[in-house]
Amino acid sequence: MRYQINKGAKQYGAETVFEDIQFEIRDKEKIAIVGRNGCGKTTLLKIIAGEEHLERGTIHKDAKTVIGYLAQTTFANEEHTVYEELAEAFDNLRTMQQQLHEMEAAMAFDHSEKLLNKYANLAQEFEENGGYTYEAEMKTVLTKFHFHEEELNRKIATFSGGQKTRLAFVKLLLSKPDILLLDEPTNHLDLDTIEWLEGYVKRYPKAVVLVSHDRMFLDDVCEVIYEIEYGVMRRYPGNYTNYQKVKESDMERMKSAYIRQQKDIERLETLIEKFRYKKNKAAFAQSKIKYLERMERIEDPKADTSSFHARFIPRIKGGKRVLEIEKLKIGYDSELCEVNLEIMQGAKIAVLGPNGKGKSTLVKTLMGQVKPLSGSFLFGHQIEVGYFDQELAQLHSHKTVLEEVWDQYDSLTRTQVQTILGNFLFHGEDVLKQVDCLSGGEKVRLSLVKLVLAQPNFLILDEVTNHLDILGKEALENALNGYEGTMLFVSHDRYFISKIANAILVIDEGKAAYYPLTYQEYMEKDQTKTEVKQSAKTEKQSKGKAPRLINYGKEISKLEKQIEAKEEELEALRELRFEPEYYHDYQKMNELDEKIDDVHNEIEHLMALWEEYSEQLEH
Repeated sequence: MRYQINKGAKQYGAETVFEDIQFEIRDKEKIAIVGRNGCGKTTLLKIIAGEEHLERGTIHKDAKTVIGYLAQTTFANEEHTVYEELAEAFDNLRTMQQQLHEMEAAMAFDHSEKLLNKYANLAQEFEENGGYTYEAEMKTVLTKFHFHEEELNRKIATFSGGQKTRLAFVKLLLSKPDILLLDEPTNHLDLDTIEWLEGYVKRYPKAVVLVSHDRMFLDDVCEVIYEIEYGVMRRYPGNYTNYQKVKESDMERMKSAYIRQQKDIERLETLIEKFRYKKNKAAFAQSKIKYLERMERIEDPKADTSSFHARFIPRIKGGKRVLEIEKLKIGYDSELCEVNLEIMQGAKIAVLGPNGKGKSTLVKTLMGQVKPLSGSFLFGHQIEVGYFDQELAQLHSHKTVLEEVWDQYDSLTRTQVQTILGNFLFHGEDVLKQVDCLSGGEKVRLSLVKLVLAQPNFLILDEVTNHLDILGKEALENALNGYEGTMLFVSHDRYFISKIANAILVIDEGKAAYYPLTYQEYMEKDQTKTEVKQSAKTEKQSKGKAPRLINYGKEISKLEKQIEAKEEELEALRELRFEPEYYHDYQKMNELDEKIDDVHNEIEHLMALWEEYSEQLEH
């Protein structure tokens, strides 16, 4: 057990965040904390990090346990270079390296077995802890966060605030604490970096606790889900999809038990009322009263499923040709990309690509916020655009929520405005809140209210899911799936993209490539392209070298042994299907089926080679 909270409670003034929680971090567990915005997820991370304290309850952890949290990672001396700061994460290895150098110098004169053994043990420990690869790891992680190797020699002070945050993230990952705490780690990362981080966290050799609204990230990385709901915490083994299924099943079971108990109580109360005043039945009635008093009452189960309800309905249908973009060069001081694209009615296009390559610049150019460098674009007949800007959505106003909407749509009655605000979870006195005092998620919902009222037939959305919790994202997905207009949207949320997009526009390396594919189809195509490139690269590397003479008889013999071993492995995996551990656990069974498929593919590949070599041997 790395860390444990027992009967923990947290309050802010009179408000209870959570009560009587049990929380554990074991070994190398990858844990997600989920729940609505404001339920206490980040507060719990800060408690684990030691930045906040519990009102009640106990915490158990080993004094040697090192906990890493991004908010704690600051740069004490910004005159340090990036290399000096990142190298601090490997201080123990650098110390060992220095000791090894000193021993090597000493061994020139001291040939004792004691020194040789000490050197051998230290060298082994140094190697096992990555002593020979830490500089390569430093460069890999740095470049994955879109820095260049040359920037290792730049001073921290010369970077922007956002870049310093990314550098702090790099340093945190490299320091490999015993418990790694991550709060919304995928925010503001592009898809390539998110996928790389996903793999990094999965392979991380110690425990990870994270808060994220990225459902695909949670599904691929986490093996335990802790949910905070109405101040109560529950633990669910498995990934996010499994948590959803188990929770739904638990809710149905608890609801059934509650209904059965309520009927039982009603029946007993009827009997008591019927017999309590009859002499020959009074003892019976009293026994039932005592039974009811001792009964452990089941509470009416409730889940916090409240979310906004939106319908995006175009005012008019508009022309079939929505937007024509011809040789449009976009950028600020220099060209980022050239775009040629024709968008037809009903298209829902996701704009993908690394950060800084022109995704947001494209939508800002189309909305007239950035001037095109050259080229042209033209909206079609009766096309009415609704625009969501991730920056403008963080509204700044001294108006109330009601005034912010009513002033823009003054033809509506107060009741109509309050009704649509209610659909977006602004109830009662919420409509009198000042806009400046709203949370990020509330400001996004307020922006969506205006977008619904505008009734556009072409939506251009830039990172619309930022600041929304998971239920908010699901509500938006449902609304946009029912939208009959056209969409062009930028997003880093792979789950959201896979639910909405029917086409992909990839902006990278100065080009914009259009694919009339769903996200899943595009990813499959991209994987195939990567494999072909890798194959071509291998072929290119082999050119110019002297051809290797193959001893076909020897190679066939080796292949036959490999095929035999793989067939034995396949049979062993098939036998596992009949083990209770697998047929009672659908997730394990799915993983087993995937392994069986992989071994099948390996056998087919080996057989194809065997046939090829056999033909060559005959010739």
